[in-house]
Amino acid sequence: MRLHVRTYLWYKLFNSLFFGLSVGSVFILYTPLEPSIFSLGGIALAVGMLVVAKYYEKMMNLLVFYRMTLLVEIVALVIVVSFLIFKYHYLNALFIYASYQVTFIFGGYLVRMETLLLKKTALLSFADILKQKGYLLGMVLSYIFYKTVEFFDIVDKQTQVYILHVGLFMLQIIIIVLVFQTFKRR
Repeated sequence: MRLHVRTYLWYKLFNSLFFGLSVGSVFILYTPLEPSIFSLGGIALAVGMLVVAKYYEKMMNLLVFYRMTLLVEIVALVIVVSFLIFKYHYLNALFIYASYQVTFIFGGYLVRMETLLLKKTALLSFADILKQKGYLLGMVLSYIFYKTVEFFDIVDKQTQVYILHVGLFMLQIIIIVLVFQTFKRR
């Protein structure tokens, strides 16, 4: 297996775009949850990251990196689909929050592997610049989206977030395709 760097950089841009677009919606998605849930989620996240870090030695290879990247992106797709199907129910909000925590557990590992794989400082810098541009573009597009739907008299926040998730679904499909294209079998 090998990493196609150019496609990987496109993946990072679109992945950050997704995050930038979706970041504001969590305040609506998590509304049904009580604050103590976030404490428990933080504890689970910290323990999960400790467990993953303990297995770094076995995980520091391209195949595991590919599998973890794909897992994180599939979980993100499941989150979007879950929201589109089940909308604003307590259990769905809990599922979405727990699922995001699962993706965050692997965040440290994915960043470490990216550093090892890209190696060159200039390439790492370029990847980080693309990530920030994607995130910034996502937040700008999110702002424009919310102002546009308000202009068309869609002022209910839940409806706005639901419509946004239709676009996030399509974007996440593109991201998963990019993951498949990034990691090539020899």
